[in-house]
Amino acid sequence: MKKLLLYLFVAGSISGYSQDDDWDFDEEGTDESSSVGPAFFDTRVINSQSVETLEQGTFDVRIAHRFGDMATPNSYKSMFGFDNSADIQIGVDYGITDRFMIGLHRNKGAGPFTQLFQGLVKYKILDQQDGKPFTLSVNSTAFATIMDKSSDSTSITYFRKTAHRFSYFTQLILARNLNDVASIQMNIGLLHRNLVHHEDVNTALSVGGVAKLKIAKKISLIGEYNHLFRPTNSINGITYTDPIGVGVEFKTHAHVFQVNFTNSRGMGEAQFIPYTFSKWGEGEFRMGFTISRHF
Repeated sequence: MKKLLLYLFVAGSISGYSQDDDWDFDEEGTDESSSVGPAFFDTRVINSQSVETLEQGTFDVRIAHRFGDMATPNSYKSMFGFDNSADIQIGVDYGITDRFMIGLHRNKGAGPFTQLFQGLVKYKILDQQDGKPFTLSVNSTAFATIMDKSSDSTSITYFRKTAHRFSYFTQLILARNLNDVASIQMNIGLLHRNLVHHEDVNTALSVGGVAKLKIAKKISLIGEYNHLFRPTNSINGITYTDPIGVGVEFKTHAHVFQVNFTNSRGMGEAQFIPYTFSKWGEGEFRMGFTISRHF
């Protein structure tokens, strides 16, 4: 059923491309008197939120997918990861105003928690297009799992309380567009998980960096990095590492299509920031894609 829905969405998107009046990239929402456009094409980078918000009244329907490891010794047996599905995300965002958006998404899940719902709100406080030196946004996301409770009382998924199913992430996002060719962004966030292993901490600070380089009028190269500050990265026999991603994105009037490569299996800050353990140097990275369609 998921594959059928994905096929229909892709088919509709391709049809939408052919119906776009302007294949050339139009910086949506750009004031013609402004010297710069938006810092980013999309409201997301790869896994991270970008500083951008949707225009008022716009629905953004999104599908994202992460495959399996591409370069491990036996990855050829799974067609370099394409036979595997690490995580799948389907959801919709909506612009209440030009500066305030909300969203609801469903994740397959790729960490200790699966079958995740996430709801988000994002507000743009300052906008470089208004003559400010940078763009500043605040984003807050709540995560909840509906997976079955484990019968093992020592498991992190035993869920003694309903509250143990919830995690939260709030961040400030600061970005600057450099002459409409390159953009840089810094994220400072606070992750709180109601339930963690005894070696971990419930609340931890995260920092991240993002860069975008426009190589054509509607094509950009993007990259992101995130780090979580906690006492140890070796937890319950697993050594966690920092998520790093690179990708290329294509923009038309109503679409953003992205192909990316990342060592993180999951999507959503409560997954990819604390629970990434794959290592680029060992071939444990995967291809993914995101399709965004505005209505």
